[in-house]
Amino acid sequence: MQVCVYCASSGHIHPDYFEATSRMAHYLVESDIQVVFGGGSSGLMGQLADSVLAAGGQIRGIMPQFMNEVEWGHKGVSDFIYTQTMHERKAKFLEGTDALIALPGGPGTFEELFEAITLKKLAQFTKPIVILNTRGYFDTFNILMQKAVEERFMPNELNHLFTIVDTPEEVVPAIKSAHVWNKGLRDAGSLR
Repeated sequence: MQVCVYCASSGHIHPDYFEATSRMAHYLVESDIQVVFGGGSSGLMGQLADSVLAAGGQIRGIMPQFMNEVEWGHKGVSDFIYTQTMHERKAKFLEGTDALIALPGGPGTFEELFEAITLKKLAQFTKPIVILNTRGYFDTFNILMQKAVEERFMPNELNHLFTIVDTPEEVVPAIKSAHVWNKGLRDAGSLR
């Protein structure tokens, strides 16, 4: 099994985020899950790679060439794919991926997560999407999505597009028990 993890490159964050990332990485390796990530060496990306490697797991970085040229890549990761653009990078994240995990992050993480949710709604990506809500980071995201349902910008059924969990221990079980998204593109028209 292969999962893609979206996460932050910022290193100026609360230690709880690093600790949760390390614990989650341990559970992924313990479950024989290969990890794909953005390839960075700092922030939660660096913590994820360090933890997967320390536990003897497999990890692949996917990074645009321009980021590699300024040496943002994690030096301990030997399996890398380099793309020309950020758009190509996001497409590569989804190739062969059995699930997505979103950890706390900034605009890049949000953009990747929203694109994945949109692709799932449009039946272009149907795998589980699990959001790790460390320190309640995604509480306001959940409020935003519920507001979209309340205001009828999306039907309540779209809540099945993703699962929010509070602890690293819940991530793998959430992937395994995720609602099967079997909507097709024709169905997406009725989910507007």
